[in-house]
Amino acid sequence: MERILSRWVDIPDLRRIEVYEAHGGYQAWRKVLTEMTPAALIDEVKAANLRGRGGAAFPTGTKWGFIPRDSQKPVYVCCNADESEPGTFGNRYQLENDPHGVIEGLLICCRAVNAHVGYIYLRGEFALQKRRVDEALAQARARGYVGRNVLGANFDVEIYTHRGAGAYICGEETALLESLEGKRGYPRNRPPFPAIHGAFGCPTVVNNVETLSNLPHIIARGAQWYRGIGPAASPGPKLFCLSGHLNRPGLYELPMGFPLKNMIYDEHLGGGILNGKKLKAVIPGGSSFPVFTADEALKVNMDFDSVRAAGSLMGTGGVIVMHEDTCMVDALRTIANFYHHESCGQCTPCREGCGWIEKLLIDLEAGRGEAADLDKLIDIADNMEGNTICVLADSLAMPVRSFVRKFKEEFVEHVRRRRCPYRFERGYAGAAPRDAPPFPPTEAGAAS
Repeated sequence: MERILSRWVDIPDLRRIEVYEAHGGYQAWRKVLTEMTPAALIDEVKAANLRGRGGAAFPTGTKWGFIPRDSQKPVYVCCNADESEPGTFGNRYQLENDPHGVIEGLLICCRAVNAHVGYIYLRGEFALQKRRVDEALAQARARGYVGRNVLGANFDVEIYTHRGAGAYICGEETALLESLEGKRGYPRNRPPFPAIHGAFGCPTVVNNVETLSNLPHIIARGAQWYRGIGPAASPGPKLFCLSGHLNRPGLYELPMGFPLKNMIYDEHLGGGILNGKKLKAVIPGGSSFPVFTADEALKVNMDFDSVRAAGSLMGTGGVIVMHEDTCMVDALRTIANFYHHESCGQCTPCREGCGWIEKLLIDLEAGRGEAADLDKLIDIADNMEGNTICVLADSLAMPVRSFVRKFKEEFVEHVRRRRCPYRFERGYAGAAPRDAPPFPPTEAGAAS
């Protein structure tokens, strides 16, 4: 497959504007300014059926269409570059190696919704990426692609970068907007939605890095070309982040609808399971989604609708692979620790539920769990999901239900034997839970 979103692999120094221009850079921006009206631009993106790559998979053109055409307030566009989902690491490489692609996509979005100011909100740890984007913005400004009366088209647009403080919750679009305004990153109640009341109380579009990076290619090559990549209902190229027990973990660009089995086992992609082990489980979209068993994973194609039909969500495309020696109780405990730490604490079900789930899993892994804890985990998850302002609570509730139900025998075994069988009998290398016994209990002391 032709590399589109990751073409920096084939084009050295693509981050330099002269190299970017030599490979068609900013031609789509010129076309938008000179040949297309904002309405025609939105129609073209709708025709391409570009769906948001930040996890929600909402149609991008439809999202733009929610912005009032006769707004008396300024309109803003925000690029969500706060890539924080565990298992996801594609945006950082785009920002580092192809910053002009992100900038051009953001400019196209600004034109579509008649915004004259755009922001790129970067994850707090993205120091190098911010430097690269700032350098690219300076180059684009010097060339006349950003600023006043861009390319003589009587359209003014300015772009600013902003680094967050490293909070996972600021990847949620309304928490991002709160942070951008200088406030604590608490998600907002909706309605009103950002399209009506977003940044600084004005209509706002928030799209993520990969979504915006698709736009120059759609405008330059057409919606029909784009829809020819992958399934029509979920088309286009996708960056997949493969991590876990693989021989070749890394970032891979593949067409939507690519079989997960091939992604894992193809010698040019994942390269199979590490050390010849058997596949046990796969999380298809980042840590916040239901896990697949090995049998489920080997049957699914990686596009938004196929993964949903199989019982999970593709999210950001962060594929986390686990082999047969993985302790699923410990894996879930690690996930719970993350969401407990990153909960903003605004909503009681999330603030209390995440901590409660983590404590139960620590006890199970350390040999102090009870059989009733398994039902309690499900009950807590059920009371968390759908009862909070944002979906961080759901992001733990969904893995909890899927882990406990699909690998219940393993959880029961932890209770029965009063210890983790993987840690002490298979040399499992997971992190030791807090208050874990320093050595395995004897069989005489274990529950029968």
